[in-house]
Amino acid sequence: MQKINTFLMFEGQAEEAMNFYLSLFEDSEVISISRYGPEGPGEEGTVIHATFKLAGTTYMCIDSHVKHAFGFTPAISLYVNCSSEHEIETLCAKLSEGGKALMPLGEYGFSRKFAWVADRFGVTWQLNLA
Repeated sequence: MQKINTFLMFEGQAEEAMNFYLSLFEDSEVISISRYGPEGPGEEGTVIHATFKLAGTTYMCIDSHVKHAFGFTPAISLYVNCSSEHEIETLCAKLSEGGKALMPLGEYGFSRKFAWVADRFGVTWQLNLA
């Protein structure tokens, strides 16, 4: 078991985000998920805690029932080394849909093909063609 996990806090979109990410990467699965019931304190059916794997790496997420004045920041991003042009182009298109490109897919001095995108949930991804 990993000792350090990435932990993503959402406000009502944890399961939607998790399922979206699972659809993009092989060797991905939900490991566990628990939801709020009618007794709360979160909205019934939202995620108390979920653990999932993306490409073999374990992540956790929750739906916070407490509203916060902050969200995700590009200062922390998920870095993906892509093995093919098709993979990086597909991931870039799908992750940026409804989000935005911080660095559009292109050639940069440090990489022949790279993109940095914020997805529709605000999570940022750096995509690099290895």
